[in-house]
Amino acid sequence: MKILVVGESCRDIFVYGKTPRLCPEAPAPVFNPINIIENGGMARNVYKNLLALGAEASLFTNDNWNTITKTRYIDFNMNHMFLRVDKNDKQYGRADLRRLRYKNYDAVIISDYNKGFLTEEDIQHISRKHPNVFLDTKKILGAWCTDTKYIKINNSEYEITEHTVSENIMNKLIITMSREGCRHQGVLYPVPKVEIKDSSGAGDTFISAMTVKYVQSGDIEEAIRFANQCATSVVQKRGTNTI
Repeated sequence: MKILVVGESCRDIFVYGKTPRLCPEAPAPVFNPINIIENGGMARNVYKNLLALGAEASLFTNDNWNTITKTRYIDFNMNHMFLRVDKNDKQYGRADLRRLRYKNYDAVIISDYNKGFLTEEDIQHISRKHPNVFLDTKKILGAWCTDTKYIKINNSEYEITEHTVSENIMNKLIITMSREGCRHQGVLYPVPKVEIKDSSGAGDTFISAMTVKYVQSGDIEEAIRFANQCATSVVQKRGTNTI
């Protein structure tokens, strides 16, 4: 099984520490770092999840991903995030898709965080080049995504773009709803109640698992249930994790 991931990437940094007191100069906690964990994020996290699931994966992303950082400061005991600092968030660049050979893959995942790396025309181009394109996008949906196989968005994103969703697009939508599971074509796919420690990267795990299972089985319901299971597993861990 060969799967291509196309999208922008960054470096996720999780700084865990303790907050024993308030700062005397301002109403803010004093943060003492204890541990730092770093991971490849965004499309690179999708790629890592595919590898963990046993797929042969390729990643097409921005070369400077390591210089684009999202640093989170988190209380070790309460798991409460105090602050996220983003660096170089406007420097993803533009994708040059000319050297990609889509026919070498069983499926393509587009992990689009709407940072300018991929345009609507780019996504439409990829979708017309391959019959199994799975889209995860932060863009407002429109006619440009009608050639995709399935589209994963979360419920908040759906509420923003609902007015642009045609019947054709609606049939492709898989809407994730955190603790409630996800919805596809009016059917709710629930998840068990668990303690959520960190939802960072859960969507990456979901689309990776769904794509792998769909390529294996050709059954979208089976793929969704497997994706729910995998995403439920990773949210019970700290930071951005792979299945």
